[in-house]
Amino acid sequence: MGSNTKRQTTMAKMSRERALREKRARKQEKKEEKKLAAAAALAAEAAGITLDEPAEDDEAASDEELASE
Repeated sequence: MGSNTKRQTTMAKMSRERALREKRARKQEKKEEKKLAAAAALAAEAAGITLDEPAEDDEAASDEELASE
C-alpha cells in the first residue's frame, strides 16, 4: 500500500534544494577564482613581477593627470 503511492515534493523542499545547489555553485566559483589567482601570482612571481604593488609608470601617469586638472 505505502510503497505504491507517489509523494509530491513540496514547493518549500524544492526551494531549499535550489538554494543549496546555488550555494554550492557559488562556492565552486569562488574556489576556482582563488585557484586562478594563486596560479597568476605564481606565474608573476616566476616572471619577477609583483601584483601587489602598482608599477611606477602608473603612479607617474596618475600624478600627471591630477596636476593637469
